[in-house]
Amino acid sequence: MKVKFLGGADLVGKLGMLVENQGAKIMFEYGMRLVKKEMPQFPLMPEEDVEGVFITHSHLDHSGAVPLLVQKKDCEVLCNELTMDIANLLFFDSIKIAKAEGYTNFPYKDTDIKHTWQNFSSFYIGETRSIAGLEILAHNAGHIPGAQMYEIKGQDTTLFTGDLHTENTRLTYGAKPVKCDNLIIEATYAGRNHPPRPKSEALLQQKVREVVERGGTAIIPCFAVGRMQEVMMVLKDLPYDMWVDGMGKTVNSMYTDHQEHPYLRSMKEFKAAKRKFNPVRTSSARDKARQGQVIITTSGMLDGGPVLHYLKDQKDNAKSAVMMVGYQAENSNGRMLKERGMVETQDGLMDIRCEVMTFDLSAHADHDQLLGFIKGCQPEKVVLMHSDSREELAQDLEGDYEVLMPMPGDTFEL
Repeated sequence: MKVKFLGGADLVGKLGMLVENQGAKIMFEYGMRLVKKEMPQFPLMPEEDVEGVFITHSHLDHSGAVPLLVQKKDCEVLCNELTMDIANLLFFDSIKIAKAEGYTNFPYKDTDIKHTWQNFSSFYIGETRSIAGLEILAHNAGHIPGAQMYEIKGQDTTLFTGDLHTENTRLTYGAKPVKCDNLIIEATYAGRNHPPRPKSEALLQQKVREVVERGGTAIIPCFAVGRMQEVMMVLKDLPYDMWVDGMGKTVNSMYTDHQEHPYLRSMKEFKAAKRKFNPVRTSSARDKARQGQVIITTSGMLDGGPVLHYLKDQKDNAKSAVMMVGYQAENSNGRMLKERGMVETQDGLMDIRCEVMTFDLSAHADHDQLLGFIKGCQPEKVVLMHSDSREELAQDLEGDYEVLMPMPGDTFEL
């Protein structure tokens, strides 16, 4: 089995992996990398025909370029229905953002998204598919609801993780090791460990209470997929006037619409959280939300979305706070707020004088959790991908495993 990374091997974003077996070719992931004020970056396009593309989950760095791949290769798209529904939402949003940013040469259109839907074939955890002379079995990846790992059974067994988390969260059960000969694993948090999750959740609850009790507003910027829903569950028992705004509202509905498969750890608990938060659906509701005590809203990195309106309201209020619960990429507004105390808006730079806090609620396995997962899989070869710090993990693996760290365009055998 020949493997070639077309993107995302040595960095986080635009992941795409081509597998060739007995002359047939399939893809795992085909994502995009978002760069502020620049056209998104895409993986290399495979030169050959592709029979299918397997998507592990809906985040754009794993799925965002799939309509482009379908446009060029007319291949089958395999994942579960929740992942496809949310990815479809993000595909259309990507076109919308590209138009707003003035990118007239965005590489796919609405018709390509519809083509992707036509080529979609549902594939759920516990099911097996035969393709390209291989048997593919889906496993829970724990990252977000619906995230799947793929066990590739040929002459040897290879596990492709996509993004994974090994710890149970409010939303999902953690991923379990799968015995394999070859392990292709993300290493996003190589070299870094998370604080204990219960401690992070308790700290977030405590700080929200402090802000509200002193008369301020807690603004919590969240990624629409996964993070917003988890924060809602962490805060659902607080007795405050709480609101949700942005694209995450649609994702909330998608989570409750899909009950035929156990995507969530507890649908009952999520529905209880959803009832506690008022959704902003009209301008009058947004006016009420601006007077609320807790506001969870997109975008998670503060690069647009309703969060900027709420920030403008509270920027000079020392009693209020911005509580960041997700990764803030370089050149993002969130990173600028952490480092310089300001954000960029259409009207220029805006100073933020209210309190700014950061909480670790990562949906990725950390360094030690990755080591434990790898050990549990008992592989001979470990391929590290989707990371700009994978060398730090490789150092702890050397001597026990054959470690590969391919670059985009490299072809290797498994």
